[in-house]
Amino acid sequence: MQRMTETSQRSIFLVGMMGVGKTTIGRELAAQLAFDFRDADQLIEECAGVDISWIFDKEGEAGFRERERRVLESATKMPRIVLATGGGVVLHESNRRTLKKRGVVVYLQAGVELLVERVSRDHRRPLLQVDDVGARIQALLREREPLYAEVAHLTVAAGRQAASTIATNIVERLRDLSTVAANP
Repeated sequence: MQRMTETSQRSIFLVGMMGVGKTTIGRELAAQLAFDFRDADQLIEECAGVDISWIFDKEGEAGFRERERRVLESATKMPRIVLATGGGVVLHESNRRTLKKRGVVVYLQAGVELLVERVSRDHRRPLLQVDDVGARIQALLREREPLYAEVAHLTVAAGRQAASTIATNIVERLRDLSTVAANP
Protein backbone atom coordinates (compact mmCIF):
# COMPACT_ATOMS: atom_id res chain seq x y z
CA MET A 1 0.00 0.00 0.00
CA GLN A 2 1.21 3.49 -0.80
CA ARG A 3 2.29 5.75 2.03
CA MET A 4 -0.73 7.79 3.02
CA THR A 5 -0.64 11.42 4.04
CA GLU A 6 -1.16 12.72 7.58
CA THR A 7 -4.90 13.29 7.11
CA SER A 8 -5.49 9.67 6.15
CA GLN A 9 -3.37 8.45 9.07
CA ARG A 10 -5.95 9.87 11.47
CA SER A 11 -8.34 7.41 13.07
CA ILE A 12 -11.50 6.61 11.13
CA PHE A 13 -14.89 6.71 12.85
CA LEU A 14 -17.79 4.96 11.13
CA VAL A 15 -21.29 6.31 11.77
CA GLY A 16 -24.64 5.23 10.40
CA MET A 17 -27.79 3.32 11.21
CA MET A 18 -27.82 -0.04 12.89
CA GLY A 19 -27.57 -2.76 10.29
CA VAL A 20 -25.63 -0.67 7.78
CA GLY A 21 -22.51 -2.79 8.27
CA LYS A 22 -20.24 -0.58 10.38
CA THR A 23 -18.62 -3.54 12.13
CA THR A 24 -18.20 -5.72 9.03
CA ILE A 25 -16.95 -2.88 6.84
CA GLY A 26 -14.87 -1.50 9.72
CA ARG A 27 -12.95 -4.75 10.14
CA GLU A 28 -12.18 -4.83 6.43
CA LEU A 29 -11.23 -1.16 6.34
CA ALA A 30 -8.90 -1.59 9.32
CA ALA A 31 -7.22 -4.52 7.58
CA GLN A 32 -6.73 -2.52 4.38
CA LEU A 33 -5.27 0.45 6.27
CA ALA A 34 -3.26 -1.69 8.73
CA PHE A 35 -5.12 0.04 11.59
CA ASP A 36 -6.58 -1.56 14.70
CA PHE A 37 -10.33 -2.15 14.73
CA ARG A 38 -12.62 -1.32 17.66
CA ASP A 39 -16.38 -1.64 18.04
CA ALA A 40 -17.91 0.90 20.44
CA ASP A 41 -20.76 -1.39 21.50
CA GLN A 42 -18.30 -4.16 22.33
CA LEU A 43 -16.18 -1.69 24.32
CA ILE A 44 -19.28 -0.61 26.26
CA GLU A 45 -20.10 -4.23 27.09
CA GLU A 46 -16.51 -4.92 28.16
CA CYS A 47 -16.46 -1.86 30.44
CA ALA A 48 -19.89 -2.66 31.92
CA GLY A 49 -19.38 -6.41 32.22
CA VAL A 50 -22.89 -6.93 30.84
CA ASP A 51 -24.55 -6.79 27.43
CA ILE A 52 -26.26 -3.75 25.96
CA SER A 53 -29.74 -5.23 26.41
CA TRP A 54 -29.11 -5.48 30.16
CA ILE A 55 -27.95 -1.85 30.25
CA PHE A 56 -31.12 -0.72 28.45
CA ASP A 57 -33.28 -2.84 30.78
CA LYS A 58 -31.68 -1.56 33.99
CA GLU A 59 -30.52 1.96 33.11
CA GLY A 60 -32.67 2.89 30.13
CA GLU A 61 -31.47 4.60 27.00
CA ALA A 62 -30.14 7.57 29.00
CA GLY A 63 -27.86 5.30 31.04
CA PHE A 64 -26.64 3.59 27.89
CA ARG A 65 -25.95 6.94 26.16
CA GLU A 66 -23.86 8.11 29.11
CA ARG A 67 -21.80 4.90 28.97
CA GLU A 68 -21.48 5.37 25.21
CA ARG A 69 -20.25 8.96 25.70
CA ARG A 70 -17.55 7.83 28.14
CA VAL A 71 -16.36 5.02 25.86
CA LEU A 72 -16.31 7.37 22.87
CA GLU A 73 -14.27 9.92 24.83
CA SER A 74 -11.66 7.25 25.54
CA ALA A 75 -11.70 5.31 22.26
CA THR A 76 -11.35 8.37 20.03
CA LYS A 77 -8.00 9.11 21.67
CA MET A 78 -6.57 5.81 20.40
CA PRO A 79 -4.19 6.27 17.45
CA ARG A 80 -4.74 4.65 14.04
CA ILE A 81 -8.00 2.87 14.70
CA VAL A 82 -11.16 2.25 12.78
CA LEU A 83 -14.01 2.64 15.25
CA ALA A 84 -17.49 1.31 14.49
CA THR A 85 -19.83 3.48 16.55
CA GLY A 86 -23.37 2.74 17.68
CA GLY A 87 -26.18 4.06 15.51
CA GLY A 88 -27.29 6.64 18.07
CA VAL A 89 -23.86 8.05 18.92
CA VAL A 90 -24.65 11.23 16.97
CA LEU A 91 -27.63 12.12 19.14
CA HIS A 92 -25.48 14.09 21.59
CA GLU A 93 -23.73 17.21 20.36
CA SER A 94 -20.66 16.51 22.50
CA ASN A 95 -20.22 13.15 20.72
CA ARG A 96 -20.50 14.82 17.32
CA ARG A 97 -17.83 17.37 18.29
CA THR A 98 -15.54 14.64 19.62
CA LEU A 99 -15.87 12.53 16.48
CA LYS A 100 -15.33 15.38 14.06
CA LYS A 101 -12.36 16.82 15.98
CA ARG A 102 -10.43 13.59 16.61
CA GLY A 103 -10.64 11.70 13.34
CA VAL A 104 -12.15 11.29 9.92
CA VAL A 105 -15.86 10.50 10.15
CA VAL A 106 -17.36 8.27 7.47
CA TYR A 107 -21.15 8.09 7.24
CA LEU A 108 -22.20 4.69 5.88
CA GLN A 109 -25.57 5.16 4.23
CA ALA A 110 -28.15 2.54 3.20
CA GLY A 111 -31.83 2.48 2.34
CA VAL A 112 -34.58 1.62 4.79
CA GLU A 113 -35.48 -1.63 3.03
CA LEU A 114 -31.94 -3.00 3.31
CA LEU A 115 -31.64 -1.93 6.94
CA VAL A 116 -34.95 -3.62 7.82
CA GLU A 117 -33.85 -6.78 6.03
CA ARG A 118 -30.60 -6.89 7.99
CA VAL A 119 -31.98 -6.17 11.48
CA SER A 120 -35.53 -7.50 11.52
CA ARG A 121 -34.56 -10.87 13.01
CA ASP A 122 -31.95 -9.49 15.41
CA HIS A 123 -33.45 -9.60 18.90
CA ARG A 124 -30.38 -8.07 20.54
CA ARG A 125 -31.23 -4.50 19.49
CA PRO A 126 -33.25 -2.86 22.28
CA LEU A 127 -34.57 0.00 20.13
CA LEU A 128 -36.08 -2.48 17.66
CA GLN A 129 -38.19 -4.48 20.08
CA VAL A 130 -41.36 -3.15 18.44
CA ASP A 131 -44.13 -4.57 16.25
CA ASP A 132 -43.24 -2.56 13.14
CA VAL A 133 -39.47 -2.59 12.70
CA GLY A 134 -39.70 -0.78 9.35
CA ALA A 135 -41.61 2.15 10.81
CA ARG A 136 -39.18 2.33 13.73
CA ILE A 137 -36.15 2.39 11.44
CA GLN A 138 -37.78 5.08 9.29
CA ALA A 139 -38.42 7.21 12.38
CA LEU A 140 -34.86 6.73 13.68
CA LEU A 141 -33.43 7.55 10.26
CA ARG A 142 -35.48 10.77 10.01
CA GLU A 143 -34.07 11.84 13.37
CA ARG A 144 -30.48 10.75 12.81
CA GLU A 145 -29.74 11.26 9.12
CA PRO A 146 -29.19 15.05 9.41
CA LEU A 147 -26.85 14.42 12.35
CA TYR A 148 -24.86 11.80 10.43
CA ALA A 149 -24.54 14.25 7.53
CA GLU A 150 -23.48 17.06 9.91
CA VAL A 151 -20.62 15.10 11.43
CA ALA A 152 -19.39 13.28 8.31
CA HIS A 153 -16.26 14.16 6.40
CA LEU A 154 -17.26 11.49 3.86
CA THR A 155 -20.57 9.83 2.98
CA VAL A 156 -20.34 6.39 1.40
CA ALA A 157 -23.13 4.21 0.03
CA ALA A 158 -23.13 0.89 1.87
CA GLY A 159 -25.60 -1.13 -0.11
CA ARG A 160 -25.27 -4.75 -1.11
CA GLN A 161 -21.65 -4.57 -2.26
CA ALA A 162 -19.06 -6.72 -0.53
CA ALA A 163 -17.51 -5.20 2.58
CA SER A 164 -14.10 -5.34 0.88
CA THR A 165 -15.42 -3.29 -2.06
CA ILE A 166 -16.93 -0.67 0.23
CA ALA A 167 -13.73 -0.52 2.30
CA THR A 168 -11.63 -0.07 -0.86
CA ASN A 169 -13.95 2.77 -1.90
CA ILE A 170 -13.42 4.41 1.50
CA VAL A 171 -9.62 4.06 1.23
CA GLU A 172 -9.72 5.73 -2.20
CA ARG A 173 -11.94 8.53 -0.90
CA LEU A 174 -9.59 9.02 2.07
CA ARG A 175 -6.68 9.44 -0.35
CA ASP A 176 -8.71 12.05 -2.25
CA LEU A 177 -9.53 13.82 1.01
CA SER A 178 -5.84 13.77 1.97
CA THR A 179 -4.83 15.23 -1.38
CA VAL A 180 -7.30 18.08 -0.97
CA ALA A 181 -6.11 18.73 2.61
CA ALA A 182 -2.46 18.73 1.50
CA ASN A 183 -3.15 21.15 -1.39
CA PRO A 184 -5.50 23.86 -0.11
